[in-house]
Amino acid sequence: MNLSWLAIIRIGLVQTALGAVVVLCTATINRVMIVELGLLAIIPAMLVGLYHGFQLLRPKWGHGADKGGRRSPWILGGMVILAAGTTGAAAATAWMETAFWPGFVLAIASFACVGLGLGASATNLLAMLAAHVAPDRKTAAGSLVWILMIAGLAASGITIGQVLDPYSGMRLIQVSLGVSAICIAVTIAALWGLEARVHAPCPARHRTRPAFKAALAEVWRDPQARIFTIFVFVAMLAYNTQDLILEPFGGHVFGMTPGESTALGGMLHAGALMGMILVFVTGLVFGGARLTRFFMIGGCIGSGACLLALGLGGSTGQGWPITANVIALGFTNGVFAVAAIGAMMGLASEGNVAREGTRMGVFGAAQSLGFALGATFGATALDVLRATFGVLAEAYTTVFLIEGCLFLIAAAIAARTIEATKSRHLAAGIAAE
Repeated sequence: MNLSWLAIIRIGLVQTALGAVVVLCTATINRVMIVELGLLAIIPAMLVGLYHGFQLLRPKWGHGADKGGRRSPWILGGMVILAAGTTGAAAATAWMETAFWPGFVLAIASFACVGLGLGASATNLLAMLAAHVAPDRKTAAGSLVWILMIAGLAASGITIGQVLDPYSGMRLIQVSLGVSAICIAVTIAALWGLEARVHAPCPARHRTRPAFKAALAEVWRDPQARIFTIFVFVAMLAYNTQDLILEPFGGHVFGMTPGESTALGGMLHAGALMGMILVFVTGLVFGGARLTRFFMIGGCIGSGACLLALGLGGSTGQGWPITANVIALGFTNGVFAVAAIGAMMGLASEGNVAREGTRMGVFGAAQSLGFALGATFGATALDVLRATFGVLAEAYTTVFLIEGCLFLIAAAIAARTIEATKSRHLAAGIAAE
């Protein structure tokens, strides 16, 4: 049974809750560690890399839900673990102000929980969509769900920016507890009774349930899925290279307060929201895989151009229209991201046996690996270049230029994905004849 638009919106509310919790770790806590605590950027980068590293288990979690046939317990359980990890990370950050090593140990455990919870929840949420959304709705549905997630990121970022000033460790913990409690409640309400309506699987697709290694090998043998996995990795590597340094960039180069730089991150997500709305409306009206691939490539090229401009802004300094540049970057990021999600959902539901969770897990693992390496590379490069140049602005500029080039490489790989799709369809046509 296919999901209605109301059911898709309910799933999107869970994605909204996921984004609202995660922004605390990737933006606010990261900024506090670097600027307020004066730690090297590599420290929060290693912690974020740790949580992405735990998400390499996504294929296993997706396969487990494929075998069990139910995804709601994985989604809700993941949200609870994610919320606990985020609150623990906030407490660890406050603790590091007075006792670094005990706080750091708690941070390691907390970020591990963030990775476990986010991976289990997000993988099976997308797999549920891939399995139960009609083919002609996949791009629009993926866009809508991500629009709701980015709305959560933007609202959370801007709201946290307002309530966090003046900063204190206790205030950070209180904000984290409040956000986590609200997001768990939203998840429970959104999932209540939802899966029971679509739980009757198609027997032909669910008859075969091989072991995890066999299912994983089957997915990897598909050339189209393999090339797309590489695209996801490179695109996410490019995307996340700036993620941990954007708010410190605002603080170091443009003199922003914690609240102001968090709000700048909110503007990035607001721009992404506008790009996603464009893809959603266009996909709703026209649909089609060709349009999805156009947005994938165009979004990557546009993101690369915006990052090159942001690098120039690092050299220019206070006179640069930083807010407009960040909004434009968010817009192009949003275009390529939701287009990629639409393509991902289409690929995840292909085949004559149920592999949505396993396929989505493979794509999610590639995303997480790209995120982890991107965060580590961006922060490490910033520290090395800062020591080399002795000027923060030039260090930020160089990192943004490298990131822009990575996005252009991702666009080229996306074009290869199109060629693989054409070859697959041609082979299918010949076989049918």
